[in-house]
Amino acid sequence: MDPLWAELEALLGSRPVFSPTHPWGCHRRRIPDRVVFEHIVQAMVHGSGYEIIASRGCSDRTIRRRVVEWAGRGLGQKLHEIALAAYDKIIGLELDDLATDGCITKAPCGGEKAGPSPVDRRKGGLKRSVATDAGGVPLGIVSAGANRHDSPLLAPTIEATKQQVGMLPEKPVMHLDSGYDGKPSRDVLADHGLVGEIAKKGIPSPIQVGKRWVVERTHS
Repeated sequence: MDPLWAELEALLGSRPVFSPTHPWGCHRRRIPDRVVFEHIVQAMVHGSGYEIIASRGCSDRTIRRRVVEWAGRGLGQKLHEIALAAYDKIIGLELDDLATDGCITKAPCGGEKAGPSPVDRRKGGLKRSVATDAGGVPLGIVSAGANRHDSPLLAPTIEATKQQVGMLPEKPVMHLDSGYDGKPSRDVLADHGLVGEIAKKGIPSPIQVGKRWVVERTHS
């Protein structure tokens, strides 16, 4: 946790202990960013809501406010880029084989990208499109309404991947499921210099598993 927090702390800069905008000139101490950050990581690791992760020292409302603030400053994307660069330097990203897939997640608090979920009685949901390397490390991440199809998100996901990792190897293979089996997806791959390994529609998955299972594991 410490190296990751050190990077985020550098991005956050100095922060006052008390709110400088409070009308009385005094206020209870702000919850330290380190405490909030640890709660956010716990929520992501356990896959649970902030209400369950919240503690006496950090409420779920504090977590949400801080997430919105940091997201508005683009800190999550910057931290992801830093983590990928460190991983590539120490371990090494496997960029010759990539995989992309989308999944539907809940969005109980709504948001500008939330849309009616086709699998949850049209409640608010998100479609999360992720590209990974051959080992399942998430590279590019894009979100849209839950009622969006996976294939239109392929182009922005590839662009997000290039933004996060820089130049890709020459003609890497992109592994996709049958939802991308169509000319629009193949045109996108060709435009970005990628070779498509796409599952055929109508053929059972066990027969054509391929290397796309890593992105499904990453979503899980």
